[in-house]
Amino acid sequence: MATPDPRATAPPSTTTDDHPTGAVDEIEVRGHIVDSLLLPKILDRILQMGGTFEIHECTIGVRRSDPSYARIGVHADSPEALDAIIGDLVEHGAAPVDTADARVVPADVATAFPENFYSTTNQQTQVRLHGRWIDVENQEMDCGVALDAEAGRAWCVPMIHVTVGTPIVVGHAGVRVVPLERARESTPFGFMSSSVSSEKPKAISLRSVAETIRATRAEGKKVLLVGGPAIVHTGSAEHVGRLIREGWIQTLFAGNALATHDVEQALYGTSLGVSLTHGAAVEHGHEHHLRAINTIRRAGGIASAVSSGLLTSGVMYECVKHDVDLVLAGSIRDDGPLPDVITDTMEAQDRMREAIRGVGFALLIATALHSIATGNLLPAWVKVVCVDINPATVTKLADRGTFQTIGMVTDVEPFLRSLAVELSTPAPGERPPS
Repeated sequence: MATPDPRATAPPSTTTDDHPTGAVDEIEVRGHIVDSLLLPKILDRILQMGGTFEIHECTIGVRRSDPSYARIGVHADSPEALDAIIGDLVEHGAAPVDTADARVVPADVATAFPENFYSTTNQQTQVRLHGRWIDVENQEMDCGVALDAEAGRAWCVPMIHVTVGTPIVVGHAGVRVVPLERARESTPFGFMSSSVSSEKPKAISLRSVAETIRATRAEGKKVLLVGGPAIVHTGSAEHVGRLIREGWIQTLFAGNALATHDVEQALYGTSLGVSLTHGAAVEHGHEHHLRAINTIRRAGGIASAVSSGLLTSGVMYECVKHDVDLVLAGSIRDDGPLPDVITDTMEAQDRMREAIRGVGFALLIATALHSIATGNLLPAWVKVVCVDINPATVTKLADRGTFQTIGMVTDVEPFLRSLAVELSTPAPGERPPS
């Protein structure tokens, strides 16, 4: 009996073009690529960018925890078009099959990358060095990748920090992105959708936030609060102070406005000259914010005002008393500003980069500019919740690349009040945060 030809029973190759021409390359994708819709997304991107594909191999995981694998041939009309397609697919988690080491070019201009530099995303990235993949440190979007071959290290580097001779990765060869996969098990954060709506069940969403904060602290990671002046205007400062006192907040980002109006409230009982007790403007109240700044400047800073007994309450007071890592980044419209405010934008960015190390959860409250700036610095695996009365704030975060952001459209005072109460009620078996 003749031996059957194995090709007769092999499944046909899936292709979008029976006679592909031009430039050809092969990519592979691994992980939970089916239920996360990564595979159809990659195939769709190939077509959108004018290419065609052939699926050379596809293995689907049998169990929920099993990864899947696909090897795909990519065809384009020209090498330039193919390079553009492969570069786009790398950002979505694909990797070329025949991968060389990452190519490095020394920077020839200070504070600028070489031409064709690899531009980073906020997702986990690896580069190939001496035939093995190494993780890129300090993951951040919109940076370059510096590669020290002798030390075996790669890290994200902002453009402003490039010096002449810095070895910068160029092109997409030898670079791969590990896409963020959805949780395989149910988590508190999993209930909340990435959509932005004012009709979400607030109580359930709030409990999810509280449980995520508890889980973050239990893992030994920090919780970051990014706040705007509406925290003070709405009478929410006492709730934030409570969260700090009870150990739920380790890092706080804000601008001159939140700090100034918080100090104004502590010294005068007003915010922008409006009494937070009676809700009415007080005589000469419009001067209070400037007088508050002047008082702190004369004292030598917020910490000095606390140690001298001049400042005895408020968010800034609690930050000092409980060693919260406080970063105040200024803007062009600031009055004063307070002496603790960093007025150099690049210096403020670097302080924020330093402060987010070890952060596992970020809560962004009623501030568009500081929320977007923080989102740009955070890696994709840091959970982010943005609470704002304006849904556009959350939309902007997602549009600018912080896709992991969960939005809650609501007034900040009832949210913070309820969150403080929820976290003050110990969960079964919970130890107080440290």
